[in-house]
Amino acid sequence: MSPNETSADHESTAYLLDRLAIADVMARYCRGIDRTDEQLVRSCFTADATDQHGSFNGTIDEFIAWAFRLLQKYDSTMHLIANHLAEVVGENAVAETYGIAFHRSDDPDPKRNLTVGFRYIDRLVKVNGEWKIAERVATTEWVQAKVAESHWSIPENSAIGERSHDDAIFRFLEHLHKH
Repeated sequence: MSPNETSADHESTAYLLDRLAIADVMARYCRGIDRTDEQLVRSCFTADATDQHGSFNGTIDEFIAWAFRLLQKYDSTMHLIANHLAEVVGENAVAETYGIAFHRSDDPDPKRNLTVGFRYIDRLVKVNGEWKIAERVATTEWVQAKVAESHWSIPENSAIGERSHDDAIFRFLEHLHKH
């Protein structure tokens, strides 16, 4: 809580709804990255957003081109988000989100099989009633490389996540919105 805010500010329904909406932006971003859904990722950012992400630093358009080129090198990714704090003042917010990202490939190169601890530090703005990331700094907190021999095969009959709109979540969402 900032020095100018009262506890009543943090307890208002609007404040709680804003915090929930901001957390949803983070979850939508992770889904977009893991399902390689460029449109979903783009929807999380303002048109003039910037992102400093690992070795990348640039506009959101440049980030998306860079990220989706890298994502093609992996068979799967999974971004798990955990601790999430957001401070909201009017139509501006700052959020800090901790997470772990798993990157997997059949390629034995450790760069293609790693786990990264990260934080998303975001400045958000409310645009037409919707929260969007205007500026992001994605910090790397730690990296752990895995060797290909440590992978366990997924059983043949298992449902497997798809890195496209063929994933079950999109079928379920389509069904939901038809009713």
